[in-house]
Amino acid sequence: MFKTITAKELHQRLNEEPETIILDVRGESAFADWHINHKHARLVNVQTSKLKAHGPAAFPEIPKGRPIVVVCAQGNASREASAILAENGYEPLNLNRGMQEWSEFYYPVTVTKSEDFELVQVIRPAKGCLSYMLISSGEAIVVDPARHTDVYANLAREKGAVVTHVLDTHCHADHISGGLPLANALGAKYWIDAGEMQSSTLEYQALRDGLEFEFGSSLLKVLSVPTPGHTPGSTSFMVNDAYLLSGDTVFVSGLGRPDLGGKAEEWAQLLYETVEHKLRHLGDHVLVLPAHFSSASEITDAGYVGARFEEIRESNELLQGVGEAEFTEAVAGRAGQTPPNYETIVQINRGFSVPTSEEAAELEIGPNRCAVKHLA
Repeated sequence: MFKTITAKELHQRLNEEPETIILDVRGESAFADWHINHKHARLVNVQTSKLKAHGPAAFPEIPKGRPIVVVCAQGNASREASAILAENGYEPLNLNRGMQEWSEFYYPVTVTKSEDFELVQVIRPAKGCLSYMLISSGEAIVVDPARHTDVYANLAREKGAVVTHVLDTHCHADHISGGLPLANALGAKYWIDAGEMQSSTLEYQALRDGLEFEFGSSLLKVLSVPTPGHTPGSTSFMVNDAYLLSGDTVFVSGLGRPDLGGKAEEWAQLLYETVEHKLRHLGDHVLVLPAHFSSASEITDAGYVGARFEEIRESNELLQGVGEAEFTEAVAGRAGQTPPNYETIVQINRGFSVPTSEEAAELEIGPNRCAVKHLA
């Protein structure tokens, strides 16, 4: 017999143990494309078929005498692998529903908290997705929620807050938005730039220049509509003049990729305008909090993903005053692979298609690929 482990328990183990062995039994290409990413994880990739054919002793990278978390796509192949390991004296812990369960795991981290204001980052580690709950005097705003809306409803209850507004920074391409469903469930208003919705019949409020949201004693300002680049209608929000919720415009380790609309050079030029005329005027002290991250190395010692604008500028040559031609060529040429199923996901987020829960889970399998990396 072998034990099972949930995604929440795995996350706890990763944070508490100096090293966690993760045996991923999926195929090499699936593993290379997407796997559990954590600074305390030691990853081993050996397929179940190889364990059956040769026995686990043939693979010295699989250690004896310590727990081994076994992972596959949905928990089936890993169960078989865990049984083989247990029969041979190993200590397997089968991840209950595999990468699917890991994909649906979220956890909150408080970025800052004072007597009358709390900023919570909700991290979805498998997807590298980041969303936010801003709370002041019992009122809350949620930014960029994913489709598992109970995560945010439960968090609001825990904080004793009423959600009055739900905002999306843009029409997401790598995951299904929970923006409108969450707003409808909680009786809040849903906001997004109208240009992002392209003739959608969904009920939303259009973000516009100069719009301000007062909640409790705090203030969220629309930085300017739009802050384009990743998409033409991408929007960023300034909170209490100290925190920039940047969506997919600027990340800790790069800028938003401009090619998903099939207009890489044109949108790269828009991104240049954003960098030159909007981002460069940010104060060095402003904490940039993006909608995605691409590596566990971007998580700070405090547990959240974010960095002061001064740090981001110093590490990214594209924010250091390069010319438009150099910027456009660099950005348009660095995007890499497109997010899986992104065209279908965009159509869902605009309300032109409604997936089943099973279809939604399948569409979201894989990492986010929303950033243009800066050069090392």
